[in-house]
Amino acid sequence: MRATLRSLAFDPDPRSLAADASAFRINARLTVGPADGPGDETFDVTVCTPEWLAQACRKTGGIYDARHHVVVTMGQFDERVLHDWFEARVRRVEGDEWSEIGNRLGRLGFWEFEDYTP
Repeated sequence: MRATLRSLAFDPDPRSLAADASAFRINARLTVGPADGPGDETFDVTVCTPEWLAQACRKTGGIYDARHHVVVTMGQFDERVLHDWFEARVRRVEGDEWSEIGNRLGRLGFWEFEDYTP
């Protein structure tokens, strides 16, 4: 079984960022499902610049837990390139069952079922 990216949404919209913003953070919500069938689940990733990450480190005393983050440079930030990167990253994930795929994608983004116990 292989995963596929069904949709990608940014919040806020990257086009709303100031043109000279060097330190920014946006949320990327990936909707991912099995490539060969219906269904999907969400994974949330923080997309930020190194400058934003440095500010976050300073605010927390020098250590910032950056799980579920993807770091981009503002000068090279391109929404289409980022979409293609996420799409390729998701497509590489495969497993025998969807739960395996979910756990592997959970290393990239916060899975809506992360830490779920019935």
